[in-house]
Amino acid sequence: MRLRSVLARNLRRLRWERSLSQEELAARAGLNRNYVGMLEREESAASVDVLERLAEALAVDPTEFLSRDEASGSQSAAPAN
Repeated sequence: MRLRSVLARNLRRLRWERSLSQEELAARAGLNRNYVGMLEREESAASVDVLERLAEALAVDPTEFLSRDEASGSQSAAPAN
């Protein structure tokens, strides 16, 4: 699974767990709602600075965005080439 896909799934999951809309998350992170949607749809790649802002807004460690275990639901998934 590509990192962009992992990030999108984890971002969406973390946002849903906190019952936040894309608009609410964007406001907390100082981002545009459309950009948050693009990240969740894998249409854009986030910079380290953006990941840090999103992590602060969601009260998580930034490394949670790239955790393959949570995103794939399986540790045995083969990485895509």
